[in-house]
Amino acid sequence: MERRKFIRNGVLTVLGGPTLSSFGTKFIGERANNWKNKKAKNIIMLISDGMSSGTLNMADLYLSRKMGTGSNWLQLYKDNQVERALMDMGSASSIVTDSAAASSSWGGGFRIKNGGLNYGVNGEFHMPLWQKFKAVGKKAGCITTVPITHATPAGFCVCQKTRGDQASVAEKYLEQKFDVMMGGGNKYFSSYKRMDKKDMYRAFEEKGYQVVRTRQEMFSATNNKKLLGVFAENALPYSRDREGDSELTKSVPSLAEMTKKAVNILKEHPEGFVLQVEAGKVDWAAHGNDISGLLYDQMAFDEAIRVAMEFAGSDGETLVIITTDHGNANPGVIYGEEANSNFDSIQGYRHTNEWILNGIGKETSLKSIKERVVYANGFAMTDNEARALLSYYNNLKVEDGLYNPKKLPFKVLAEIQKQHNSVGWISMQHSADYVELAIYGPGSHLLKPFIKNTDLHYLMLEATEIENKF
Repeated sequence: MERRKFIRNGVLTVLGGPTLSSFGTKFIGERANNWKNKKAKNIIMLISDGMSSGTLNMADLYLSRKMGTGSNWLQLYKDNQVERALMDMGSASSIVTDSAAASSSWGGGFRIKNGGLNYGVNGEFHMPLWQKFKAVGKKAGCITTVPITHATPAGFCVCQKTRGDQASVAEKYLEQKFDVMMGGGNKYFSSYKRMDKKDMYRAFEEKGYQVVRTRQEMFSATNNKKLLGVFAENALPYSRDREGDSELTKSVPSLAEMTKKAVNILKEHPEGFVLQVEAGKVDWAAHGNDISGLLYDQMAFDEAIRVAMEFAGSDGETLVIITTDHGNANPGVIYGEEANSNFDSIQGYRHTNEWILNGIGKETSLKSIKERVVYANGFAMTDNEARALLSYYNNLKVEDGLYNPKKLPFKVLAEIQKQHNSVGWISMQHSADYVELAIYGPGSHLLKPFIKNTDLHYLMLEATEIENKF
């Protein structure tokens, strides 16, 4: 069988961003028969947080209908390049996991209760996987589109009773001397934002880290020193909003760009490396029933898959793991005579629902709301629909909550949009779906068709042949 070119039309090109140069060969060969005779020197684990199967499906549909070429992830399935499984992501406290327990199941190898970070059901701490790999001499890093101190990267790196104390997570990253950490979360590093006034940026610099705050600074950073990159106060902007704003495009790196930079820093280490890559805002968009936020961040994740696979295909010693930690909101295209054209209308969306709703206030006129929706989504909202949105702003106040503390009317807007884009949602919360898991490279032969989340921890240890050291 002729070897096939893996990347045909990169998503960044589709979405208007720069095309990334290759690490070397752009070819991914036949699924190797000799993986079982080779250990993995490196691991790249890519996680689309909160990705329901419908999200994966819709991103592939979007790309197929717009460009004639589907997603990189599903192309791996079509070309029979990966081992594939379903994974049960339940936690110790519920069949529906949160991201902290999910990440800890992979990171620590045990199911824990929702809300903790490698904090066991009997009060014990489980040594996180990235600490294990650091202990045997590998470099380790995490990159994400949400705060770098958030649950998914933290679950691979630290132990803590609660995920909520992200300021402490930042300190523990420094204690463990992880090699590359990039994402958002300025408020957990800046002395002007932290409650204890500690200057974590200075602390990292004193330990020999390069600290970068913009996309250009990231590109300019050398590849022979540790790197901390923090590019936003909280989470990074959604990909759709970033691409619609020239200043954000210049200042905030994409997930694929961060992935490439991280690999370039880590790849020359003689003992190898481990890297976690998280599309954290796929989950946030699902919580908000925000279709353009969801699809464009999923496609940005798909471009990070391309970067990882190009490196693994030329390197030959890298295990690539592609998955999600749980479903969320379970969106999908709903049957109807206009389903095709309605779904295709999303190709014209200029901004996310977050952008739309944050631009409305209680003094906003119905006319202005309708004009904002026409600009962002291309359809005309009725006066009654605009009035329904506006009614939520009369008593708007910031409350506790991870994903919608302003209590903006995301659900109302999504219901209005459904008439025009044919996308439905079952909720705004996590679900207990068994999740997709794809593996390529040395160690992929260890994967069984159905596994528990904790099994993946031990698969990574076995693939790298360090399972007997812990």
